[in-house]
Amino acid sequence: MARYVITIPSSLSQQEAFAYMADLHNFAKWDEGVVKVVQVEGSGAGLGTIFDVTVKGVGKSTSTLRYTTTEYDEFSNILVRGVNTLFTSVDRVTINKTAIGCEVIYDASLTANWIIAPMNIVLGKVFNKIGDTATRGLRKVLA
Repeated sequence: MARYVITIPSSLSQQEAFAYMADLHNFAKWDEGVVKVVQVEGSGAGLGTIFDVTVKGVGKSTSTLRYTTTEYDEFSNILVRGVNTLFTSVDRVTINKTAIGCEVIYDASLTANWIIAPMNIVLGKVFNKIGDTATRGLRKVLA
């Protein structure tokens, strides 16, 4: 399993940051590794919503993970879990109010499944690069 955690200060209000982060459509706006997001169940953000998130793979390949929102505590906490045959991704977003707006804590883990499970040993290095790139985009949209 690989894990990536980042805390980003924002001038957005806690409510604004929560609304933005809870709607997985926005993944494609800040994470250049995301090719497209399609909502397959529900409307907008909320508990039980399901999104197909297509990400860049090796070379020109892509991979789609089906993300389900499993926790949704308005204005403070979102947990989404994405799964396909190769990987499981668990992303928790915690949003805390601050004097100047809020802080967004993004805590993501990625686990290789099944036959590629031995890849978990080296997955951290790759996941850190992916996380660093996504963090740059996230800092821009949350500024």
